Amino acid sequence: MKIIRSASELKANGRKVCLAIGFFDGVHLGHQQIIRQTIADSIKHEAVSLVVTFDQHPSTVVAPDRIPPLIYPLPHKLKTIGSLGSEALFLIHFDKAFSELSGEAFIRNLANDLGHIESLCVGSNFTFGYKRSGNVALLKTLGEELKFTVHGMAAVSLDGKTVSSTRIREAIRTGELDAASQMLGRTYSLCGPVIKGDQLGHKLGFPTANLKLDGLVLPPTGVYAVHAFVEGESYRAVVNIGLRPTLRNPAPERRIEVHILNFTGDLYGKAMEIAFVEKLRDEQKFPSLDALKLQIAKDIEDAAKCF
Repeated sequence: MKIIRSASELKANGRKVCLAIGFFDGVHLGHQQIIRQTIADSIKHEAVSLVVTFDQHPSTVVAPDRIPPLIYPLPHKLKTIGSLGSEALFLIHFDKAFSELSGEAFIRNLANDLGHIESLCVGSNFTFGYKRSGNVALLKTLGEELKFTVHGMAAVSLDGKTVSSTRIREAIRTGELDAASQMLGRTYSLCGPVIKGDQLGHKLGFPTANLKLDGLVLPPTGVYAVHAFVEGESYRAVVNIGLRPTLRNPAPERRIEVHILNFTGDLYGKAMEIAFVEKLRDEQKFPSLDALKLQIAKDIEDAAKCF
C-alpha cells in the first residue's frame, strides 16, 4: 500500500478514485466493511482504492481535554489497513487549519485534487468538517453534483450491540480482551517501541523489554501470557502490566515489561507487538525481591503452558 501525504503523490494516471474516509482507530469489523466496500468498488470500476485517514485524533486539536486513549498507534493502524488490500492511503495532517475547514470544502478539495471520484464510503453516522458540518446527507448532495456514489455503511453488530472504537476501548480497559478481539476481527494486541528500563528484570535473572505505549488504552494491571512479534518473528512471552508495588518506590504510572521465553538478544529501539493469550494473575505486592523472583519463575512456567 502506497502512503501519500498530498494528493499530488497519488498519480492515478487517469483512473477514477474510490475513497474510504475515517479515523479508523483499531480498524475493527465496521471499519473493515467500509474499506472492503471501497476495494470492491475500485475493482468493479477499474479505479484506485484510496483510504483517507488522519495522523492524529481530531480531539487532539478540537477538544484536547477529551482525547480518547487509542487502540492502535499510527504505524500499526496503517499496517493493519494495508493488510486489507487498499492500493493507497492518504494520510492527512489534522491541525488547527484543517479543523476549521467546512465539510463541503473538504470534499470539494478532495474531488479537485484527486481527479474524478467514483465512489465514497463512510460509516452511516460519520461526521466531518468544522463543527461536524458534514454528514452522509451532505455527501449524497455533493455526490449528485460531482457524480460520485456514496455508501453510508450501517454499523456492524455483535450480540445485538454495535461494534465501535469506544466499545472496544472499554472492553480493553475492563479486561474483556476476548470481546475486544471479536470486535476487532483479530487477536487484540499492543504495539510500541522497546525502550530502556532500569534493568531490574535483568538483575533478577529475567530480562525484560519495556514498551513505550503513550496515549494507548491499556488492559488492567496483571501478568499475561502473550505472543511477541519482532521484525517478523514470533516468540512466546509473558508481560507484566503494572506499577511494580513490591519496589520501595513503585512506578508512578503503569509499565509494560515483556519477558520473552528462551531469548537472548538486543531489542532496544525495535518495534514490538504483543498479542494477548491469557491472563495469569493480578498484580501483587511481595514481601521481598526474592519472593518476587520466585513468582516470576512460576509465571514463566504458567505462561509456557498456555501456548
